[in-house]
Amino acid sequence: MSKIPNDHPRANSLRTRELLVRGLQKAIVVPEGLIAHGRGEAFDYLLGERTTDLAYAAMQSACASLLLSSHPVISVNGNVVALCAKEIVQLSDITGAIVEVNLFYKSKDREVLIEKELKQNGLKTVFGTRADTREIIPGLKSKRKQIDRHGIFKSDTVVIPLEDGDRAEALARMGKRLITIDLNPLSRTAKVCHISIIDNIIRALPTMISIAKDFKKKSNHVRMSKMLNGFNNRVNLSESLRIIRSGSRTDCET
Repeated sequence: MSKIPNDHPRANSLRTRELLVRGLQKAIVVPEGLIAHGRGEAFDYLLGERTTDLAYAAMQSACASLLLSSHPVISVNGNVVALCAKEIVQLSDITGAIVEVNLFYKSKDREVLIEKELKQNGLKTVFGTRADTREIIPGLKSKRKQIDRHGIFKSDTVVIPLEDGDRAEALARMGKRLITIDLNPLSRTAKVCHISIIDNIIRALPTMISIAKDFKKKSNHVRMSKMLNGFNNRVNLSESLRIIRSGSRTDCET
């Protein structure tokens, strides 16, 4: 990775871009993933490149949901693994959620590379890469319709960060409780999910790890259930959009 000065006003953004470029060079990320990241980065700019109180509250509800679920799953694609493989593994360990690979631009070679990356970061079992355990999401035509029989297919809660809207809608029709990390509060994914964390995934996952650790030590099922049941995603999205419209970030530098 190039040497990026810590005092550069865009240091974190530049480091994130380099992680994705490195992922592209390793064939984990596809070129289209770089375009998708740029779109998300624009929304992060408007949010002030910070975790809002709304996002933090959504993370608390998301962690409560994962810990209360009987079969939680974290769905990952190339961008997620390139940016946060270590954090995905940590969140999986803490919450008991299994990790399933699901790719829009699917190839066996790419699945193997992503599986290898996750295992190098400590994940023992990776779902979604075996042809003999595949099931189909009803009503979805892209290759993303393929899910693991032992993973998302039987799940009750699914975390779908950086997810396509059509797949999110199809999973919702299957009755899954959906959690996303999405910087765009106007996206179909954010709208269809039960809990939408409007934040950058590189900030959200470390915070979620901390929250989940704290919940496991101090929280009980009743408290977490109240937190989960009291969460209103429509209000969350509306207020997140209000923050963007307010132009709270006026000191951005290129």
